Amino acid sequence: MASKVIHAIYNDDDLLLQAVKQVREARYHIGEVYTPFPVHGLDKVMGLAPTRLAVTSFIYGVIGLTVSVLMINYIMIEDWPQDIGGKPSFSFLQNLPAFVPIMFELTVFFAAHLMVITFYMRSKLWPFKKAENPDLRTTDDMFLMEVDAASHNIDELTKFLYDTGASEIKLIENK
Repeated sequence: MASKVIHAIYNDDDLLLQAVKQVREARYHIGEVYTPFPVHGLDKVMGLAPTRLAVTSFIYGVIGLTVSVLMINYIMIEDWPQDIGGKPSFSFLQNLPAFVPIMFELTVFFAAHLMVITFYMRSKLWPFKKAENPDLRTTDDMFLMEVDAASHNIDELTKFLYDTGASEIKLIENK
């Protein structure tokens, strides 16, 4: 069974935002929107759920802090205590001010690196992955809205999209 999508190309981001609102109000399904730069408010207009990346970043920071505390305690207190600068290593709390920079750096290190890995996995950006951009002009100066047309009248949908301000429309049939 072949699926049909319509690629509507717009030349202005404000026009695209209005078109997305109109298409959603008309109850058409928008598959994806491709833009050359982030468009403020597009996620809300499309009805996308808020991201949970901030929560994962906090969790990764806590993991980094935990690893740093355990590592410092093992290395500097239990395994090989040393008298550095006249400060004996009898307990973790006595030397806590000296350990704060290391704990901070490892917290940031874990949060940053694990967030990059999470972003690539969530975006499905694997090494050597083929680009999925349907029109190269969307990396330059055009905006593309992909509308599912499988269960709709193509001519009616095309006219509707032209009325929203689309400068070009293509019917794509996937087999």
